[in-house]
Amino acid sequence: KYPMKTLLIIGLVLILTGSLVQAGDLEDGRAAYERNDYTTAMKLWEPLAKQGDARAQYALGVLYDNGQGVGQNFKEAMKWFRKAAEQGDADAQFSLGVMYAEGQGVRQDLKEAVKWYRRAAEQGYALAQYNLGVMYANGQGVRQGKQEAVKWYRKAAEQGVTLAQYNLGVIYNNGQGVQQDKKEAVKWFRKAAEQGYASAQYNLGVMYDNG
Repeated sequence: KYPMKTLLIIGLVLILTGSLVQAGDLEDGRAAYERNDYTTAMKLWEPLAKQGDARAQYALGVLYDNGQGVGQNFKEAMKWFRKAAEQGDADAQFSLGVMYAEGQGVRQDLKEAVKWYRRAAEQGYALAQYNLGVMYANGQGVRQGKQEAVKWYRKAAEQGVTLAQYNLGVIYNNGQGVQQDKKEAVKWFRKAAEQGYASAQYNLGVMYDNG
């Protein structure tokens, strides 16, 4: 009755959190980035990245991916995302998944996308959980599995990802991979609606109108 939203979230943004090695230069680089001084950010982060700092490697990947302070270069972005991802950095793992899913800087490979989304998702990375749910729902790079899609959508939804909340509403309303449950559908539509998601607001109104 209601279409699920299956668009992959592909925006790559700079997120520097968690345990920081050589935090001074890394934080100074972030401050430069936030004031749009990308050249200074690059100068501060590149030495750290070459020394093996995963957060700096991820940040360098973002600069190359976005063409900030340097010419846009997806292959270089991939190189730095991979270095950070292999050290367990969830932001980089998610970003690497996006690059494989979109075929940016590398031949499109949905199985590799699933692999990296899963690694980030298992660390609790909400957008990776959502994208992994999309991959299972559509059978992209993995055998289609509605129950697995529900599992990952739920994890993302519980962290506030609007599209995951909306998709759960659709799934429970239609009984896809789960037993049909209108109350659960209303619950998840409401959560998405309260975040301003228009489709969820409309669907919630329809469900109330229909009793």
